[in-house]
Amino acid sequence: MNNTAPTFAKQDNLKFFRTLNSRVNNYFKENNIQKTGNWKLHLKAIILFAVFLTPYFLILTLDMPFWAQLLLNILMGVGMAGIGMNVMHDGNHGSYSSKSWINKIMGGSIYVLAGNVDNWQVQHNVLHHTYTNIHGHDEDLDAGRIIRFTQNAEWHRFHKFQHYYSFFLYGLLTFNWALTTDFKQMKNYLKRKLSYGAPQSPTKLWTVLVITKIIYIIIWMALPMILGVTWWKVVIGFFVMHYTAGLILSIVFQLAHVVEETSNPVPNEEGEMENTWAIHQLYTTANFAPKNKIINWFTGGLNHQIEHHIFPNISHIHYGKIAEIVKQTAIECNLPYHEFRTMRGAVIAHYKHLKDLGMKPELA
Repeated sequence: MNNTAPTFAKQDNLKFFRTLNSRVNNYFKENNIQKTGNWKLHLKAIILFAVFLTPYFLILTLDMPFWAQLLLNILMGVGMAGIGMNVMHDGNHGSYSSKSWINKIMGGSIYVLAGNVDNWQVQHNVLHHTYTNIHGHDEDLDAGRIIRFTQNAEWHRFHKFQHYYSFFLYGLLTFNWALTTDFKQMKNYLKRKLSYGAPQSPTKLWTVLVITKIIYIIIWMALPMILGVTWWKVVIGFFVMHYTAGLILSIVFQLAHVVEETSNPVPNEEGEMENTWAIHQLYTTANFAPKNKIINWFTGGLNHQIEHHIFPNISHIHYGKIAEIVKQTAIECNLPYHEFRTMRGAVIAHYKHLKDLGMKPELA
């Protein structure tokens, strides 16, 4: 990752964000509603936690065939992904509730995903939301050497097969969080002195990380073994749960940024970006299946990534309404508004883009 942060243009001759922000604020004022979550989000949180925890308690208390246990592990993975996209995500953006202590609790639900709050807030809130799709700064584009997400990344011969194997690797996302990613990120972020909010003591950060990892392993692996679940069933079930959650989360995130329609702008020699931050989000982000009620509900509005990136402090339950305002304002300013009508269309676009990026650069 590059340590020299690029700067965005300050002059917006189109007055895009000023106009958009005024219109969105008027929408909430005229309808007399808060920008944070409401009863719909609270009910959703209860449902998703039930989807995640109920199978866990059934596995602990019932004697069942292994195939039934695996189905419950898959269901737990679905619940994990749902909690991550709806509860944890809004909580860590401060948009779940108007009360900061509730946001902190809901943001802390990342620990059921085997993640770490402090690392996630730096990686997502700071790096991804600020430097969206900028190679060397947005860590969401960094998959090591194995996957090439941008034309700015180094090309290797095996990348010509990445459109085949990438989807299989996507499922390892939260599994890697549980084992290695958080430790690498903690070391890297402390070295670079990155933080979200007031910097914390390295000793405290490392202590919380280690203790929460130990508690996680005790709850999700040691306890089932102690209560009589065969060790290999626990290990396989643990992997299946994480693989399911990782696959869902990875695909949803990639469809918003790694498609041919979105761009990967680079700063000039002075480290300056061509556009303002808000306009940059329009060029680097895409929506998908905006009218699909099931996808809207389950993905926590992450299919409305444009709205989320421009207004991360607004809860996802409002994105469907403000999307009309954002789209209209972008059109008026002759700016892009990337949108796929269906999730299938977005998946195909992502697949094709992976294939194009896997070609030898001079051939592409």
